[in-house]
Amino acid sequence: CIALIGLIAAYYLTDYLDWARINNYPMKYEDVIDKYAAEYQLDPALVCAVIYTESKFDKDAVSVDGARGLMQIMPETGEWIAHKLDWPFTDETLFDPRANARLGAWYLRFLLDRYDGRVQNAIAAYHAGQGSVDAWLEDARYSSDGLTLERAGSSSTQHYINKVLSAYENYQILYEAP
Repeated sequence: CIALIGLIAAYYLTDYLDWARINNYPMKYEDVIDKYAAEYQLDPALVCAVIYTESKFDKDAVSVDGARGLMQIMPETGEWIAHKLDWPFTDETLFDPRANARLGAWYLRFLLDRYDGRVQNAIAAYHAGQGSVDAWLEDARYSSDGLTLERAGSSSTQHYINKVLSAYENYQILYEAP
């Protein structure tokens, strides 16, 4: 009887701990994220994971390096993306959640395409830049095949990758939840 009570308690405790862990991940701007994830053929859970890791969904966030908005886009990168989209741009555009999500989703799609769908490579490039990832791919310490980044050449980028991938798992569960 005690063993059965213990099993039942463990079952409910596990469910509660999973619920508590997943509910630490906010879901804001879902309509915007879903729209641009669909437009750029991205998993919305991945877009949420990047936003969560970059800004915790703070549309007014500014990094010490000057990255701005939900997806923490540098003004120069935002201007480059806007030019590719033939879209008007000012630095203030990056504080508009719709604009920031659109620019960030486009850039994430661009990086995924550039690295043949390899999520870890794209996430690393989102954080450290394409040049860094290209150099790491050429280094056998970080890539055994020259295509797949097994670990980043920077501890801060590796930490970033781990955070995004962990958040991605949780957002996949949230997107599947009824």
